[in-house]
Amino acid sequence: MEGDKNKKEGQARNKLCSNQKQSSQGASPTQGLSTQPSNHGANGGATASSGGAALACAEFLPSSQPASPSHDRSDPVPSPREHMVSMQTSAPPRDHRHSLNGVGPANSATLAGSPVNAVVKASSTGTLSSSPPRYHVPYLHTNKRDSMAAADFLTTFPSMTGSGPCLGNNSLLLGTTCSANSIKTANGGSDAESLPSTQFLFPPLVSSPLSSTPPQNQNQASYNWQATKTSVKDRLTYLYNTDTMTDIQFQVGKPPAHQLISAHKFVLSIGSAVFDALFNGRLATSESVIDIPDVEPAAFAALLRFLYTDEVQIGPETVMTTLYTAKKYAVPALERACVEFLKRNLSPDNAFMLLTQARLFDEPQLAALCLETIDKNTSEALAADGFTDIDLDTLCVVLERDTLGIRECKLFSAVCRWAEAECVRQNFPLTSENQRHVLARALRLIRFPLMTVEEFAMGSAQSGILEDREVVELFLYFTVNPKPSISFLDVPRCCLTGKEQVVSRFCQIESRWGYSGTSDRIRFMVNRRIFVVGFGLYGSIHGPTEYAVNIQIIHMDSTKVIGSNDPTFQCDGTTSTFRVMFKEPVEILPNTSYIACATLKGPDSYYGSKGLRKVTHESVSSGKVTFQFTYAAGNNNGTSVEDGQIPEIIFYT
Repeated sequence: MEGDKNKKEGQARNKLCSNQKQSSQGASPTQGLSTQPSNHGANGGATASSGGAALACAEFLPSSQPASPSHDRSDPVPSPREHMVSMQTSAPPRDHRHSLNGVGPANSATLAGSPVNAVVKASSTGTLSSSPPRYHVPYLHTNKRDSMAAADFLTTFPSMTGSGPCLGNNSLLLGTTCSANSIKTANGGSDAESLPSTQFLFPPLVSSPLSSTPPQNQNQASYNWQATKTSVKDRLTYLYNTDTMTDIQFQVGKPPAHQLISAHKFVLSIGSAVFDALFNGRLATSESVIDIPDVEPAAFAALLRFLYTDEVQIGPETVMTTLYTAKKYAVPALERACVEFLKRNLSPDNAFMLLTQARLFDEPQLAALCLETIDKNTSEALAADGFTDIDLDTLCVVLERDTLGIRECKLFSAVCRWAEAECVRQNFPLTSENQRHVLARALRLIRFPLMTVEEFAMGSAQSGILEDREVVELFLYFTVNPKPSISFLDVPRCCLTGKEQVVSRFCQIESRWGYSGTSDRIRFMVNRRIFVVGFGLYGSIHGPTEYAVNIQIIHMDSTKVIGSNDPTFQCDGTTSTFRVMFKEPVEILPNTSYIACATLKGPDSYYGSKGLRKVTHESVSSGKVTFQFTYAAGNNNGTSVEDGQIPEIIFYT
């Protein structure tokens, strides 16, 4: 019995050596693995049980790391998203020795370059499939030392097989289980125990022979998505639209409307110096979720879209919050896009609102455009809802301007509306004293002397905002000559910028035009909107003289005086004309009849003759303006289309 037992053990050893020799000779010459004789005493010698096989596998597999410059043993385990992308994008061209079904070489051929020189199971038939594989295992290099160790291991355990390629990467197996199939034990028995299964964070890169589709993470990108993206912009757009490889999150907005938005640190850092400092600076954050309560989610999404794709997605509802976000994170290109959008959509209705924001965000060019729009459309801008929402500083900036196109009495009425709204904002009772209080320095910027005495008496004097002393002071200014000094500005506002223009209606100058207290009048009409700022009048034929004059412009249909002044002017006795100006520009609407009046007190003067009924004035900057002159019936000193006074009208377009 003892002899039979020894005989069987000898046969088992002979069979084991025969298997070892066949395994060594059958290895592919392209494996790159050395077939040196095994050092059974040191590593992986034959054992008496499958427990020894498991111990040997655990000893050899970690040492078969790929010799890669990008990762070594001390490298941290990459994130699932980073690992998937790095493995998918680093695949080499297909080797002709690889099987076409993506499982492994047919007929139990070894997978070239496998770190453990493991035998990979082929299909049950051992034939090549005609359909191309869906997945490709990257070619992983091994060094000579690891190859020798792996060869030693398989020489010792020739029947070890893997259910998939057992790829060593930082001591982690990218497969399921490596099993010792029917390893012969010392007693001739068969032990089919498996190596302990190892659980991994990463999904397998090679599909199982039993599965037609690979496992997918819910937030993971589809395999090989990079192949369909032909440009950097396409790839970044894909990343923007998915959560692929995101490594930072932002809690944007205030509760309960806040949103959690994912992004990529690298993309944000190369597009914004603020993000670069946040993620890579000396005081870089270590938080995985960053709270941004002062930014609207829609504005932050517009910022990310621009950083990823260079696309600008803004609208009337989001442009101001997007401008704020672009300034906060120092993205000047997006700032300029927002400002250009505001310029294109600037109108009298939103001019005051945009002016406030432009001053807040320090956008001087946009602020200048807003002020210009307010100058040209003052009445419409003051009537808009946004006017009463501006701050005191912005109100003062507007009132300081000499170019507002509105009568001072109407401007004062608008300022009173603003004062009422400000009292409500500050929870003050609506009294005249509180209105004066909230107006503060803005009250001194109202040019009361530019009003007529009637306008002042009917409006400002009865408002209660002015003190009694100020009311008396202004009434004296209106009624007494010489006029006393006052604490309010009396500089006329001119609502127009650009070059002053003059139209002349006479071709010749004659002598002796007398005055008896009756007005010289001429009726006129224009084809486009203009602003009349004064008249040119003839002076004395008797040498230097001073004239007292009253000038007016009357709306023909309503007979309302829309502009007037009572200045004096000095003449030098020549045939030149002398300028007499209105207190503020007078708006003249197209295709509407007006009467220009001038009542002079002084000696006889020159006058014009050979008058023109139609005069077209043309300038390079403002184009053509056509005047049509006709006789003004009524109490007239004799001026007509053919001859008389008022030879010039001074205007702006």
